[in-house]
Amino acid sequence: MAQAALASSVALLPFNRVSGGGSRWAKLIPGFSRKPGTGLWFSKSSRGKGCRFVASGAVGIGGGVAEVLEGEKAPATYSWPDKKRPRVCILGGGFGGLYTALRLESLVWPDSKKPQVLLVDQSERFVFKPMLYELLSGEVEEWEIAPRFTDLLASTGVQFFQDRVKLLRPMDHLGINAPPGSGSGGTVQLESGLLVEYDWLVLALGAEAKLDVVPGAAESALPFSTLEDALKVDNKLKALERRNFGKGSEIRVAVVGCGYSGVELAATISERLQERGIVKAINVDTTICPTAPPGNREAATKVLSSRKVELLLGYFVRNIRKSSDAEDSFRLSGNSEDPEMQKKSGPAKGFAAEDDVEKFILELQPAQRGLQSQILEADLVLWTVGSKPSLPELEPWDKPHELPLTARGQAETDETLRVKGHPRIFALGDSSALRDSDGKILPATAQVAFQQADFTGWNLWAAINDRPLLPFRFQNLGEMMTLGRNDAAISPSFIDGLTLEGPVGHAARKFAYLIRLPTDEHRIKVGMSWLAKSAIDSVASLQSTLMRVLSG
Repeated sequence: MAQAALASSVALLPFNRVSGGGSRWAKLIPGFSRKPGTGLWFSKSSRGKGCRFVASGAVGIGGGVAEVLEGEKAPATYSWPDKKRPRVCILGGGFGGLYTALRLESLVWPDSKKPQVLLVDQSERFVFKPMLYELLSGEVEEWEIAPRFTDLLASTGVQFFQDRVKLLRPMDHLGINAPPGSGSGGTVQLESGLLVEYDWLVLALGAEAKLDVVPGAAESALPFSTLEDALKVDNKLKALERRNFGKGSEIRVAVVGCGYSGVELAATISERLQERGIVKAINVDTTICPTAPPGNREAATKVLSSRKVELLLGYFVRNIRKSSDAEDSFRLSGNSEDPEMQKKSGPAKGFAAEDDVEKFILELQPAQRGLQSQILEADLVLWTVGSKPSLPELEPWDKPHELPLTARGQAETDETLRVKGHPRIFALGDSSALRDSDGKILPATAQVAFQQADFTGWNLWAAINDRPLLPFRFQNLGEMMTLGRNDAAISPSFIDGLTLEGPVGHAARKFAYLIRLPTDEHRIKVGMSWLAKSAIDSVASLQSTLMRVLSG
């Protein structure tokens, strides 16, 4: 894999994404310098073949080293800083992965057993997903809800690599229970080619949007589950707002799915567009948020009905396709004139300003009796239905080590969050399937992942120190949803029947999420930022009120 310097630079790609390392090695080791054009540091090896390329992977305390010799074909292997202490590899930096790493840091360890922790995620930022909607409304800034991993982990011993997982080969299925550091856990191969040996593995890779269930959805619809998705939707809305500025035509947004995500999107976008657009929310069920507490559902229904939101309940999307020709426009507008003749006489009414803009056609099929099929046209289609876990592939030749998966693709775990048949692998969040006391699989929510991270961190401590593991018990603290810049609904579980709505619910939700942010330092920065914004908004509101009073 690394027969030349270029191949070595590719194999060690993750190290270009971590802090520290190279510059410090250059000062400490004579002859240690940067390889031109590769972004890597190297030194001439006194023994062996050719040049030995070395890159530091340290974030915080300690530094791992990956090295590859010219002429070698084996993947570059990550070298942990300490050969004796346990090695914990965490795949995924969402609520499950990052908070597990921080939990491990917070526990008290015997010096010889404090684990080395490596966190791997494909993104350079942790994303507080429940607040992605506030990016669209302008309430928060990107750094507030999507801080960089290197910033969050700067004062810890956790090391971070930005990379994707390619293959997983666990070895704990063989019944080996060797002491930590023996390499009995297994290996993870990253897409960059780096091979990571571990003693304990945590699967917290989350899930990705499932767009392949409806023809045309993958090509025409935008998901809303990542920071990149939110920024793409925001940019698309800005482009549509610029296009329609000063014109009478409306921006048409179709939201597929009316669970929490779909309703929060519909409420946020309808408030942003106001009279300049209309949102059509489509749901196969006859109600919105069918699993939500009645108070949240009623509050959401009231808000949506007060804005330009049309609910199309009892429908499923049959297909989506792009429309840039005249025929769809004429058919949707009820114009039966021949398109070629119409082109000569001018565009159909209502489409004069939109001929050069990409539009989308949604065919809706009724899921309930008494409804008629419908065809919608939209400038933007948002998809909030369905997701699939992002578990890595297993090395194909060794069948006995396969992970037990559900039909949805989640790893089956026991009550201690260990994958069944794999005592050295923990899974949580979207990657796991754990049933509650009633036999139902726990929902893939941030609240569940946050609580599971706490238990996973403790159970790793217990496993490494030969102590009994704790069974996970989910405690439902209630449910929250945003409905706009100054509107939200909260139904706490500890007070039956109580729902906080409007500005009170909005303030309570924001405070609850503030204390859930990853680190104390980040919480203080964000809290001060939100407090300053609140003060500015209050002054602006007071000035507006005074102006109205003075003007009579």
